Amino acid sequence: MKIIDLRSDTVTRPTPAMRAAMADAPVGDDVYGEDPTVNRLEALGAEMLGTEAALFAASGTQTNLLALLSHCGRGDEYIAGQTAHCYRYEGGGAAVLGGIQPQPLDFEPDGTLDLAKVARAIKPTDPHFARTRLLCLENTTAGAVLPLDYLGRAAAFARERELALHLDGARIFNAAVKLGVDVREISRHFDTVSVCLSKGLGAPVGSLLCGSRQLIGTARRWRKVLGGGMRQAGSLAAAGIVALTSHVTRLAEDHANARLLAEGLASIPGVAIDPAEVQTNMVFVSLAPDAADRLVPFLREREILISGRESIRLVTHLDVTAADIERTVAAFREFFAHA
Repeated sequence: MKIIDLRSDTVTRPTPAMRAAMADAPVGDDVYGEDPTVNRLEALGAEMLGTEAALFAASGTQTNLLALLSHCGRGDEYIAGQTAHCYRYEGGGAAVLGGIQPQPLDFEPDGTLDLAKVARAIKPTDPHFARTRLLCLENTTAGAVLPLDYLGRAAAFARERELALHLDGARIFNAAVKLGVDVREISRHFDTVSVCLSKGLGAPVGSLLCGSRQLIGTARRWRKVLGGGMRQAGSLAAAGIVALTSHVTRLAEDHANARLLAEGLASIPGVAIDPAEVQTNMVFVSLAPDAADRLVPFLREREILISGRESIRLVTHLDVTAADIERTVAAFREFFAHA
């Protein structure tokens, strides 16, 4: 029986087209700037995001860290959401490796940061305080898409306060597909954008940092300092090219499957979920703690993998079909019928 893995969209397998592209990719030494496939991927990413340059790195954690190190110096500060990936889930890298202080603020329910609260968090020019240099947003945030008008207001706010603006756009293409706009309508507001190739886009590894030529030059040096200089990386970059050229519009299928999953689960007594809150490829289910503890092994026995918490995140991706959703809903229904 096929394993249905709903833990994350990072679990996808390379498609046959990706494997063929990886096998045939021309390569060189990327540290010397001589890998033609990496260069092609970076040029493609910059063109799609509307930036001067882009840099290929191993992960979204690394591209976010490269952005922080490139925008901020030791003793500087960045503002981010309390549950933002670049603050909570990246090992404290900016503080550990860059001496950069985080200033977390609570996200609003729609995934935005209240700009009035951000203004109050900016430190005055005074030797007692870290120097606030950077505002970080995230799109999507727990599957929620930031409104376009908010992005414009945030960009104007950052310019007025002389802050740089970074987007953790790990799932920026999910946001663009949901909004029905070219991704540049999102990216144009930011000084730097991190784009993950190995989530919904389905590549086996890698992220891009997109920005100005000068800033990407600084980030390239930091990538080397962090041990992220890769040699014949074109074999990996080739899969990223397939992801960007072939897998963007199909994200709508993941969104439709997530809505199908939410609607199916909402019909089951004991499952608390509002399908109207599902915007992209993430479904959040609230369960009693004892039910969550029992549900995970129950589903695992039926070859369905989820992460067990009181709030369970279910993520659709290119390896999950509508038939898989039906099978998952049936398994949930079976569990709660005997709970």
